[in-house]
Amino acid sequence: MATPLPHDRLGGIEVFVQAAEAGSFALAAERLNLTRSAVGKSIARLEARLGARLFHRTTRQQSLTDAGQAYYDRCVRALAELYDAEAELDSGRRSPQGRLRVSAPVVFGRHCVAPVLRELAARHPQLQIEISFNDRVVDLIEEGYDLGIRIGALPDSASLVARRLGLQTMGIGASPAYIAAHGRPQTLDEMRQHVGVAYARGGVEKGWSLMEADGEVVQLRVPPRLRMDDLQAIADAAIAGAGLAWLPCWMLSHYVRTGELDVLMHGDRMAAQPVHAVWPQARYLPSKTRTAIDALAERVPAMLATW
Repeated sequence: MATPLPHDRLGGIEVFVQAAEAGSFALAAERLNLTRSAVGKSIARLEARLGARLFHRTTRQQSLTDAGQAYYDRCVRALAELYDAEAELDSGRRSPQGRLRVSAPVVFGRHCVAPVLRELAARHPQLQIEISFNDRVVDLIEEGYDLGIRIGALPDSASLVARRLGLQTMGIGASPAYIAAHGRPQTLDEMRQHVGVAYARGGVEKGWSLMEADGEVVQLRVPPRLRMDDLQAIADAAIAGAGLAWLPCWMLSHYVRTGELDVLMHGDRMAAQPVHAVWPQARYLPSKTRTAIDALAERVPAMLATW
């Protein structure tokens, strides 16, 4: 008969693996929803039990010792088997439960993802949803996310699976006051004579992608008066009369209905961007992830189809 494991042994292993993959106790604590002190104590207990030092610790970084690396390799394989077993059992559940960590772009996440997941959490009391809003491309596996939302073409990946949620089309708008003062541009050349509010991250400005009659994608660059890395701030600036703005149609249409913006161009002339739900490749998809993907696939397409 096998000797039973102490009740906290597997918990210590999971904390150790997260700390090794995160590269810091602080980041591991964030992923596990623990304090840094709790992570440090768990690692210390594990090292005491094993009689081996698992991490080299300095004031600036931590890294695995040779013994730590060997132990990590074994732990990863063991945990993978346990996760697969749990996911296989969980995949047959009707009601999702547990913590679901989701990463989404800031404005799209607030307007199109959060409402869907908020309703999902209300329907399933045992499901806890954590949403992080960030416009950078998050490494789902490295940062411990169950699900991510991506806008734009996806690179090939052997570690991620994707489901398309729809197409995001863009439009160009300006405030009625701006148009009254500067005129309504009708052509691309006329738009280039105006000023714009551009989206830029890390000093890199994003062009406005349009399609010619032959299907060729061209970049329209309107001289920017302002550069921002937040779509809501860009929309607010356009409403205030700062210039032309290139915005998602699901967002632009709202301000057209309220009369705060006029649409100058949208539809077939604008290059569309695919929207995907992406998640780490696994043999079995937990019910919490599958339920969230299905809810988004049901609701998001209608949100994108604004015109």
